[in-house]
Amino acid sequence: MPTPSRRERAREERRDLILRTARELAESDGWDAVTTRRLAEAVDYSQPVLYSHFRNMDAIVGAVALGGFAELAGILRAGRERDGLRGLAHAYLDYAEQHPAMYDAMFVRGTDLVFGTEETLQPLKTAFDEIRQGVEPAAPTDPETATEVFWSALHGQATLNHGTRLRPTHHQARVTFLITHLFNT
Repeated sequence: MPTPSRRERAREERRDLILRTARELAESDGWDAVTTRRLAEAVDYSQPVLYSHFRNMDAIVGAVALGGFAELAGILRAGRERDGLRGLAHAYLDYAEQHPAMYDAMFVRGTDLVFGTEETLQPLKTAFDEIRQGVEPAAPTDPETATEVFWSALHGQATLNHGTRLRPTHHQARVTFLITHLFNT
């Protein structure tokens, strides 16, 4: 396979800088503060350069989110390998708490990312598969649906935790209740 040209490497480095800076700005000030003008100033490139890489802000958020799914998959795998379904659940909820802007990009903000179809990109499939691998031993007859329900419950908890709408002292109890009642374990 031919090595990328200098121009291609420079373009990829610029793209990575844009995404890294967008994530940093979002984590420090929230996604509403990440505008193409502010992002262009932060990376020291003009707005047209940003638009040569991404057609709009939603595309930037989607690209940041895609990186987050790859990151989350590894974290879920480590949690699952450490403590099964319980470890996976805690890894998911901890990720959402520690990276609120990334979680927002992945699951709340509008993007072009498509879930649950043939067009679903591999990082999304990999993250979903990590959850499925944790769920499947507890729900072997319909692991896909059980995974969707489990993931939905985790997402609900993550969202309500972020909004400080759930008692912070009952994090462990909610995970235990979810696993015990959903999977009769």
